Amino acid sequence: MSASEVQRSPSRPDVASTSARSFAPTRALRPKAKLLPEHARGHNRSLVLQTLYRSGPCSRADIARTTGLTRVTVSDLVAELIGDGLLEELGQREESRPGKPATLLDLRRDAFVILGLDLSEHSGFSGAVLDLDGHLLAREEVALDGSTGDAALDRVITLVGRLVEHAGPTPILGLGVGSPGVVDLGGVVLTAPNLGWEGLPLQETLHERFGVPVVVANDANAAILAEHGFGGAAADAMLIKIGHGVGAGLLLDGRPMYGSRFAAGEIGHVVVGTDGGEVCACGKRGCLETWLSIPRLERALAAVQGDERDRVLEQAGERLGIALAPVVGALDLGEVILAGPTGLLDGPLAAAALETIRSRTMSEFHGDLSLRMSTLGQDIVLRGAAVMVLSGQLGVS
Repeated sequence: MSASEVQRSPSRPDVASTSARSFAPTRALRPKAKLLPEHARGHNRSLVLQTLYRSGPCSRADIARTTGLTRVTVSDLVAELIGDGLLEELGQREESRPGKPATLLDLRRDAFVILGLDLSEHSGFSGAVLDLDGHLLAREEVALDGSTGDAALDRVITLVGRLVEHAGPTPILGLGVGSPGVVDLGGVVLTAPNLGWEGLPLQETLHERFGVPVVVANDANAAILAEHGFGGAAADAMLIKIGHGVGAGLLLDGRPMYGSRFAAGEIGHVVVGTDGGEVCACGKRGCLETWLSIPRLERALAAVQGDERDRVLEQAGERLGIALAPVVGALDLGEVILAGPTGLLDGPLAAAALETIRSRTMSEFHGDLSLRMSTLGQDIVLRGAAVMVLSGQLGVS
């Protein structure tokens, strides 16, 4: 399918530019206050959208009170957003007070769709068409069948093509992609060994192929954005994504953290303990991945019975706690979230991880640390992809 056959997003630069773009690493996901005039227009536009996105139908006066913007500024921005097809008037509010009832506004939540991809599973790629609230409208999958390099990229392109067909005539706000490996802020997959990708400009490639805004990020970074956007995660939180490998996504003060080399959260190949352990695929011995990845964990459980199974899970949880305690202490995190198979991770493993973290950090500061399972299930990366598009294109989450 050529780019000309794809339904593009609106052409106004504040809605969705024709070039791919992502969100800045230092920008909070949810704007909360007005800025100086020279920087204010785009920010205040996002502020209006964020208010409606989270609060639902509001009047112009409601928005002005919530945001601190003047009524004149709100009316001007609302007129612009209605013209862009992003807002709609719902009619007058039913009120018992004298005077003219206020007119309610809301986002046109069915006016656009978002495409999301999850490339993190070793058996295949999954994709979805989502609405602006992160609900899945259609799903597609393609088997990987051991493909790597260009063959794996071809499967990504095939998957996106199918999603575009599902979207039909509805404008596409953007395409979000959660990829394994280290991904820079330009959407270049610097390294994804399991897929044989090195320096792959995935964001640029997909934008040129389909003509819609694209944002690509590490799958664990996408997952923490999903938890923040749809799962109620705190502003200072860490999500551990456990599957074929182990990775983490970080939020500090509501801002995603990437690191100086875009490898923040790559904890799977951190050696935990000084007592050796199994040899890891990276060549080191005793990496967290050798204790915690789902294939390794399943093999270890298959070799034991009864109470020994709980001990295997507890040992894995202890190693996770050893890896996380310095991070929790250094960053003063309030919440750790586990994403992966609930049957394996919830219970002895999670309990042992939390106990280990608490025993290795200062109780007066970290004794009330929350460690919980994600509530978003297998769609967490797909929904995180939607958050990336909403943040990058509309400034909301």
